Amino acid sequence: MTRSPVLRDHIAAGMLDVAAALLAERGEQASMTDIAEAAGVSRATLYRYFPNRQALLRALTEVAFADLSSRIADAKVDTVPIDEAIARLTRAMLAATSKYRALTLFEKSPSDLAEADQVLIEPIRTLFRRGDAEQAFRADLPIETLVEIYIGLLEATVRRVLRGRFGVEEASAAMTGVFLRGARRPASAG
Repeated sequence: MTRSPVLRDHIAAGMLDVAAALLAERGEQASMTDIAEAAGVSRATLYRYFPNRQALLRALTEVAFADLSSRIADAKVDTVPIDEAIARLTRAMLAATSKYRALTLFEKSPSDLAEADQVLIEPIRTLFRRGDAEQAFRADLPIETLVEIYIGLLEATVRRVLRGRFGVEEASAAMTGVFLRGARRPASAG
């Protein structure tokens, strides 16, 4: 009996969700057997979908990039003022990168790195260029520096979310506030 593509996709998606959570929790120590057990499937079933660990990680990377792209598109950051756009982008980034943070533990291929730059970093650069054009940011720091500061703050905030110190919404609000207070152009002295 052959499963329908929808059922196959549902089963694969479920296994990938479990793999993302388990890898985030245990890192490289999580085995394919651990993932199969946590997903409630046999090892044979897991290997039918993902013939090896590399195939599982490749599929997880593809899902992560698709999820992040979708969240960024849904945030519609180009339709709102810069402060709101940064808040929306931060929420989207934290939600997706928190879920798939374990992928940072594994070696990346050059194509993965290029795709990560395109999916993760380029939307930040684009938004910050817009903020620069609108003179929303301080003039004494280059935009690339602000992008790097934002990414560093994002990485630190993701770690706190993963450790259970913040929920995504709470972390997003805190990070957005901290970043904007430091990055915003000072009001003109009267």
